[in-house]
Amino acid sequence: MTNSPPSPSEGEDAYDRFHPEIRRWIREQGWDRLREVQQKASRALFDSRADLLISASTAAGKTEAAFLPLLSQMAGRQEAGVAILYVAPLKALINDQYARLSELGERLEMPIVRWHGDAPAGPKTAILRNPKGVVLITPESIEAMLVRRPGAAESLFGRLDAIIIDELHAFLQGARGLHLWSLLNRMEALSETRARRVGLSATLGDLAEAAEWLSGTARQPPNVVVVEGASAPIKLQVRAYIEPPESTDRSATELPAEYSALSHIAAHAFDALRGQNNLFFAGSRGNVEELADRLRTLSDERSVPNEFFPHHGSLSKELREELEARLKLGRLPTTAVATTTLELGIDIGSVHAVGQLGAPRSLASLRQRLGRSGRREGASAIFRNYVREPFLAADADPLDRLHLPVVQAVAAMNLLRARFVEPPRPNGALLSVLLHQLLSYITQAGGCSASDLYTALCGAGPFSAVSKRDFASLLHGMGQGEEPLLEQAQDRTLLLGPMGERIVAGRDFYANFKSPEEWRLVHQGRTLGTLPIINLLAIGSIIGFAGRRWRVIAVDDPAKVVEVASHRAGKIPKFDRVGSEAIHDRLAYEMRLVLSDSALPGYLDPVARGLLLEGRQYYADLGMARFLDAGSVTHVMTWRGSDVNGLFAVLLTSIGFECETFDVGVTLTNASINQARDVVAVLEQCPPVAELGQFVTNLSVEKYDELIPEALHRDFWVRRHEHLSTEVSSLLQELQQVD
Repeated sequence: MTNSPPSPSEGEDAYDRFHPEIRRWIREQGWDRLREVQQKASRALFDSRADLLISASTAAGKTEAAFLPLLSQMAGRQEAGVAILYVAPLKALINDQYARLSELGERLEMPIVRWHGDAPAGPKTAILRNPKGVVLITPESIEAMLVRRPGAAESLFGRLDAIIIDELHAFLQGARGLHLWSLLNRMEALSETRARRVGLSATLGDLAEAAEWLSGTARQPPNVVVVEGASAPIKLQVRAYIEPPESTDRSATELPAEYSALSHIAAHAFDALRGQNNLFFAGSRGNVEELADRLRTLSDERSVPNEFFPHHGSLSKELREELEARLKLGRLPTTAVATTTLELGIDIGSVHAVGQLGAPRSLASLRQRLGRSGRREGASAIFRNYVREPFLAADADPLDRLHLPVVQAVAAMNLLRARFVEPPRPNGALLSVLLHQLLSYITQAGGCSASDLYTALCGAGPFSAVSKRDFASLLHGMGQGEEPLLEQAQDRTLLLGPMGERIVAGRDFYANFKSPEEWRLVHQGRTLGTLPIINLLAIGSIIGFAGRRWRVIAVDDPAKVVEVASHRAGKIPKFDRVGSEAIHDRLAYEMRLVLSDSALPGYLDPVARGLLLEGRQYYADLGMARFLDAGSVTHVMTWRGSDVNGLFAVLLTSIGFECETFDVGVTLTNASINQARDVVAVLEQCPPVAELGQFVTNLSVEKYDELIPEALHRDFWVRRHEHLSTEVSSLLQELQQVD
């Protein structure tokens, strides 16, 4: 690489239009040219005031593509107020961007200020006195500013020229996405002119939906820059490990841990990953700690320095940052064993390989993770997928004989090659976030009429689906009880009630998300343990836990307690029936295609290859059946994803069957295979979802769901699931035509 500027043919439309200090900075970085995404995005920002959506691979240069032209335009700006607001989902991302941009800010005499809970107070105070430059901020800090310092918020955000939203895909669904969308609209109301928005992402499944989210209040659609780029070649390996057989001798001690599949996985990862920087995504925090402990023990046994360290949300900020810094510096080989905490674009440099425990459940996550590897020129992206399979006893469940973990891994690799990314799911956090924003807006305004509240929050934007009638029902519910959330003054102005004041004063008010709550399983007053429940739950649902089946007899949503009774059905299949993350219909369908296929991918290790062949042979022997006889239970193979299976299970529960879902189907635990076929044969179509909604009990999932009037909550549940009735009806027709 040379220090010369880009040639005119490559860069005259962008490079030559940058501020002189930025051109000088580019030369000092040793760039011989601007990247394609930087060329295209710069032209769009220089030539138009429209919003801009930038979709390009990880490490393609998206941050510079947004900041370099915007900083060039804002250099020398005399108008008071912050010019550019950069919003990111993680504090660590903000710290990374600050390190990258601070030198440019000094050259342009534009302050670059981090604004989050751990950022230094001095620069914040200075920019409050003299608002200008660039602020790097989280949504929660925007919320805190609007609630606690509305006047300062107006002086800071009232004259924004641009808002950059990094990792846009992280905001397209869930509570944080609705929250940020509402905050963007509220900031827009502080200004006479609308700031243009620039969204950055490497993993967008639906560009049209992302564009609508980004520019919902704009008069024209955003410009879109999509750069596929010459992605690094991918090296894949799927390795399968079979758990040891369970001892039938109850007096015998359990097999030592070193015989487990996880122990063998740790041994292979130890040899394959040592000496390089790597990421190993292990799923749950328990898996992370157990795997990191085994790797650390292997280091001690072999008298070598430990290179393997855990990274998850329960660890202290200091421990996480120490590990991130060690990865970024690259002086010592380091493997981070993580949950999802290192999935987003925190700058930890390039890693040699990415490992994962368990078959991928989300293609968006897989693409994001894989983008961490192969960033160096000429390097390949390396992905090692480790899956665990149960030992097949003579009475093994049919689902175990299909070897679905290996099948799912192959299906995910197929969809990775096809560049499939899941679109956002219907957002179940709508009412919870709206209630939060009601409390926030009333606090910011010092009181507000119901009509003004509705106009401010439910116009164009995230809550536009909320009708005035819905809104009135929510306000009425918030005003009920001995300590209401809201009270109404004599002039009909809405004010915070006692409970509303306590909630707003709480330290956790500014965040709209919460850690995924687990349900406590209780049997006859005794706690059995906890587990996440992501699918629809109704009285009569069956839950597999600790190797047994349990029937749900009561659900306490506020306390997150599920009371269960022992179920007579036999032992459950040993593979993970439902993970902590829903799977999409496309992945479930691809798994069926993999079982019907004959191709043997070269990335399978001998064990995985053998298991895939066994699963395919068993599937063929079954005649590709959709109903599987498992003795006292019947598995219905829907080959649909989590959402359709959930509604199908509610339908079956509503007519008296006891059901549990698994990733690609539903199990009837009180029906023979003939009974299962007979009942499906008489179900012509899915009944109205409103009728099924009365059987659903686990409505309180999001942070403020418990404060929503139940009737309104159930009505919105029905609206979110109505589109699935067609899918369930189609499924019923399929099942009636087979077997």
